This record gives sequence, structure tokens and C-alpha cells, in this order.
Amino acid sequence: MRSALLGVMFGLATVAIAEVVKPRGGTSLLLDWEAIRRSAQARLRGADVAPASLAAAAKKYRAMAGKLEKPLLDFVGGLPAGADLPEFEALDRTGWLDLNLGIIRRMVDPVLEKGRVPNSLMVELGRTGLDHYMAFLLAFLGRRVLGQYDPQLMGVEPVAPSDGAGLYLVEANVAEWGRKAELPEDDLRRWLILHEMTHAWQFAAHPWLRGHMEQSMRVLLESATQKASPAVRIASFAGVVPAQWRVMRQMQGTMSLIEGYSNLVMNELGSKLLPGFNQLEGAHRNRSSNKSVLDQLVWKLTGLDLKLQQYVRGEAFARAVYDAHGMKALNLVWDGPDQMPRLDELAHPDAWYQRVAGVRRPA
Repeated sequence: MRSALLGVMFGLATVAIAEVVKPRGGTSLLLDWEAIRRSAQARLRGADVAPASLAAAAKKYRAMAGKLEKPLLDFVGGLPAGADLPEFEALDRTGWLDLNLGIIRRMVDPVLEKGRVPNSLMVELGRTGLDHYMAFLLAFLGRRVLGQYDPQLMGVEPVAPSDGAGLYLVEANVAEWGRKAELPEDDLRRWLILHEMTHAWQFAAHPWLRGHMEQSMRVLLESATQKASPAVRIASFAGVVPAQWRVMRQMQGTMSLIEGYSNLVMNELGSKLLPGFNQLEGAHRNRSSNKSVLDQLVWKLTGLDLKLQQYVRGEAFARAVYDAHGMKALNLVWDGPDQMPRLDELAHPDAWYQRVAGVRRPA
């Protein structure tokens, strides 16, 4: 009886698997952008800001940035001839969602089209899962991101260092955090502007950085178009294919440095220029450490906590080099891809300095 039952169960499982993978004619993309936007926007509903208010906020940002640009460039090292920094824009949460869907589509659409997969129930289930995951993640971040720099990576046409790039503050989130933490409004925005302007300087002053990051992204994205089963392609878009890990580790080192350097600049200049700096820094520490249980769970399940840890390591690296050797030594990271700290060097800034500055370790 048991053998017969097992035989029936095995037969049913075989039929079910065959139905799941059976081709249904035609091909599909692995993401449905409209479905992602609808789902994410539904989670962000009620967070819009009137266009007139956004325009007024953007005008204020630009005035603040104009006064901060000189001390920023004096500190980090200036811009090459012909390079400049983009102007700030103000976003509400829906605007942030649309901006980032555009950024993701700019990078992913060519790969998606190239990597079409045969229609099947398995592909449909996989696409639905990816759509829901991306929508949830975008909505989660859309309520928390304060500012952003878009360097226009993976554009179709080559661009000059600052052409098409954008600087943004998410006014809805900035205002909400400022109210809850009772922060000085203008100093809060100046502080965030310093951080995002530093990102803009990193790319505008060092054109190789865009190409370096684009090349790494192409390796990651194009792994999803190689000849493989639909399941492997879906896994590629989720970032869990072993072949992607080496490049991802390299990018983690670069992104950690980019963020850590910006935090260093924001805090060094903020402590000198902003009367409310100590209050801002304390509120930021509380915001990072006092997450709700649900937030902590989401950060862990999505891997965002690992990204945050890398950024903390990047800031500790930048701080250690700056304190020991000064800004000129820290700026060696911008001489080219080989000067960037490797992932293991983030925890050993002295080893990085000895490597790139040609300093011999004392006997």
C-alpha cells in the first residue's frame, strides 16, 4: 500500500513539474515595470507634495548649495576645467519612485530585452516574485531615503561628467524626519546637501569612476543573458549566482569608499559650518540604531543591513586615513580603479596606504 501511495505521489509530482516548466509559446521579460510601479505607488499613497511646494524647496536647496560649494571644493580639492556640479531638485516620494524606476530601467532594459525567456508557469511565478520584491523594496526605501545623486550610469549615449546627472533631496522624508526629531530645518538640509554634493564632485572631478562602475554593472547584468535555464536567469537578477560574487565584492569596496568619503566630508564641514551640527549628528545616530522590530527584520531579509555595515566600514576607513595622513593622502583613492581600497583593506587602512603611497612597513 505504501509503495502504491508513493508511486501515485511521485506520478503527481512529475506531472506538476512538467506543467510548471512546459513552454506556453512566446517569450517574456523577467520584470513588469508597470506592475512594479503600481504596487510600489500603492504603498506610498498619500505621500505627495504639491508641485509649488517642491519648486519652492528646490529654489531654497540651490541657494544653500551655492553658498556651500566653495568651502566644499576648497576642502576636497576643486574641479577640473569645464566640469561643474548639477543643480538640486526637490522630490516627493512618488517622484523618488519614478526617478529610481527610470534609473533601474536605464540599466536593466537592454539586458532584459536581450535575455527574454520562453513563457512558462515557472517564469510567470518567478517574474511575479521579482516584481513584488522590487516593489516592496522601492516602497520601503521611498519612505526613508533623504537625498540622492544620480550619476546617469549606463546611459545609451556617452555623457560629459555632469551632463544629465541629478542632485535630489526627498523633501517629504526630510521634512518628516526634521519634525519628528525636532531638528533645525535649514541646517538639516545644508548637511544633506553637503553629502550629495560630495557625490557629485566624486564623479565630476574623476571621469574614470563612471566607466569603472558601468563596467562592473555590465558584468553583473549580462550574466543574466547568458545561455542558461530561466531559473538561473531569475537567480541572476536576484544577485545570487556565484559568478557574480567577485564583481559584487569589488563594487562593495568602491561603493563603501564613495559613501564613507561623503560622510567624512559632510561631518568635517558640517562641524565647522552648521551651528546645529551636534544635534544633527546625534539624531542621525539615533535614526540608524533605533529601528523598529519590523524595520530591522526588513533590513536583514533584504540585505540592506549588510550594505549599511559596508558604508560604516567605508566611513571608518576614510576617517582613519584622513586623521593619520590628511586629505591629500585620502584623495589618492581617486587616482584610478587600482587605488580604490579592496574590500579587505577597508578594515586595514594602513595596509591600503602602504600599497598606494609606496610606503614601506617599518622593519
